[in-house]
Amino acid sequence: MSGQSVVNSKDFDNALKVGRPPNVVKLFPNSRALIVSGKFIDRAMIIKGNAMTIAANARSRLVLQGALQAAQRANAAVIIEIAKSEGGASAYCAVNYWNMAMIVDAVCNQLDITVPVAIHADHYGIKNDEDVQKARTEIPSMFDAGITSIAIDASHQPDDLNLLANIALNPMVPEWAGLETEVGEIKGKAGLSTVKEALFLIQGLNAHNIFPDWIALNNGTTHGIEASSQGIQIDLTTEIHNALEKYKVSGAQHGTSGNSSERLKKIASVTRTTKANVATALQMIAWGLEVNDYGNAILDDNGNFTKVKGDGLTAELWSEMVSYADSNGIKGGNYKKLNIVFENKILGQPAEIRSRMAGRVEDFVYNLLANVFNAADTAPICMDAILKAGSFNPGPRVNRIESPEEWTEEKIKKRASLITSDKGPDSDFDD
Repeated sequence: MSGQSVVNSKDFDNALKVGRPPNVVKLFPNSRALIVSGKFIDRAMIIKGNAMTIAANARSRLVLQGALQAAQRANAAVIIEIAKSEGGASAYCAVNYWNMAMIVDAVCNQLDITVPVAIHADHYGIKNDEDVQKARTEIPSMFDAGITSIAIDASHQPDDLNLLANIALNPMVPEWAGLETEVGEIKGKAGLSTVKEALFLIQGLNAHNIFPDWIALNNGTTHGIEASSQGIQIDLTTEIHNALEKYKVSGAQHGTSGNSSERLKKIASVTRTTKANVATALQMIAWGLEVNDYGNAILDDNGNFTKVKGDGLTAELWSEMVSYADSNGIKGGNYKKLNIVFENKILGQPAEIRSRMAGRVEDFVYNLLANVFNAADTAPICMDAILKAGSFNPGPRVNRIESPEEWTEEKIKKRASLITSDKGPDSDFDD
């Protein structure tokens, strides 16, 4: 592993002393896992240039392990994440907001993973005022559990309520933490984000001294299994990122599983994207299903998944999972709901099976990091940024530009009423 070069090095030891946020130090006082703010991960990609790292969706411990092994092999700074629908209060995954940091810390110490890792609460969805009130308690509890980065996702709401929810919840987010915001719900070619919507959100946050590290867009992709070949609209993404340039916000690319390596290379090279979420592909790969270059599971003539013989799960456990899915009417992308049901059985398989599951994820993620995302060797860049900051908090990349007097609640609502936007159809687009 190329990342082994930083083990026991002076830089690593110093980064470990100053780079871990206070919540991580409190939880894991004797740890040698370099768990850091998402801000530093973003900075490392910016410094390298034309680089983005994976935000690996940890639907199971073995996916998480494989992603960390890949990051170490590529010597890349990395993000481990889970979304609210997957790992929140109504989770369908065993890995969740409150145990993800603990699992990452354990795996890093067990396997001598020395690359910087951020723990990201993805798609913390806010759909109404009740969600805002619950979040005032729940968000601090997540940071108590070791989260170091969060995506406040109120994109399901109209533009003014999206902005106001972000403003209302910002006091719950430590100033050192990585911060993502979202405009336009991720739902494919419908309801595409616009420059006006993105500027409205980022300018309004800036006026309130809130400086997101990332913005997620609906730029033409979806979560889950991508049936369309349209994928990410690179020109739209570039246009919006360029319009936001002076606000120093990077792009967060969601729904990468439906896009070819060539399209993802272009996203890294021509847009300001530094974070690329990968979820469904990693789950399917760990299970041993056949996938194409896009990371999409390949279906047979009857619309069923194709299991690779001698790879991933044991044939017996896969058969049991398929039977469970059939008896409960679970199909296609909803196979994700098998995670929490079968996690203990997955972890109860023989060591060689667990190893090949994590190894399959490692190989896939390593290829993305090293050959597609241009993230190889960003670990030392990230550590150097930590050492230069001399702190777990690098501070914001930009200062306030917008006048707060122009972004009162009344003026926010008036500005939003002048924006013409298409939010697309109502449905379940949570992850």
